[in-house]
Amino acid sequence: MSSYLLECCVDSVESAINAAQGGADRLELCSGLVIGGITPTLSLYDRIRRHTDLPIRALIRPRFGDFLYTGEEISVMEGDIRSFRRAGAQGVVIGCLTADGSLNLEAMKRLIDAADGMPVTLHRAFDMSRDPLETLEQAKALGVDTILTSGQADTCIHGIPLLNRLYEQAAGGITILAGAGINEEAVRVLLERTSLTAFHMSGKQVLESAMRFRNPNVSMGLPGLSEYEIWRTAPDSVRAVRRLLQ
Repeated sequence: MSSYLLECCVDSVESAINAAQGGADRLELCSGLVIGGITPTLSLYDRIRRHTDLPIRALIRPRFGDFLYTGEEISVMEGDIRSFRRAGAQGVVIGCLTADGSLNLEAMKRLIDAADGMPVTLHRAFDMSRDPLETLEQAKALGVDTILTSGQADTCIHGIPLLNRLYEQAAGGITILAGAGINEEAVRVLLERTSLTAFHMSGKQVLESAMRFRNPNVSMGLPGLSEYEIWRTAPDSVRAVRRLLQ
């Protein structure tokens, strides 16, 4: 068995099946990956469970945008966490910040209490925090077991200096899960220049919509996003990374 962890972020049944076929060890389940991911539905979780027994960690993010949440949003997140725990999810992926860029310890404690023993990943809210080394220590104290991070850079390759500092400071007490731009080429570089053992990828390919009729006068999504492109995990992309990690 490989000593490396390969997590695949998916937002559809088809992507989950492809990730499993490619050799992923674990899934992060979300909806709306094109906007960075939001909380998925329980129906999506249930459908994926029919096709794979890979461990699933559910992203709990009530909306697109920043990680400064209102009290009502945090309450919604608590409810979603409890629902996924009852459904059998193997963990949750969360993150809350204060307005000054610190980890919101009170909100995080509420969400971790709702997880009631489920493993917890601190997502890339970490990369938006003011002091990553302090945030790492706070996450450890809270009982978070994984931090998903690019090293506070646009891609993990550009974040290698901080990723190495984080890995050293974590000292095995928390998993540093490298994300953002993970593919075969990036993993090859990370294996050469870091001691990281956990990697997070979407392995996405952009598929053309099968719609033949297209109304050019109406846009339903965010500016710049086409309604006629579908993001889907490519099994070959996952498989290429898996081969490097054997």
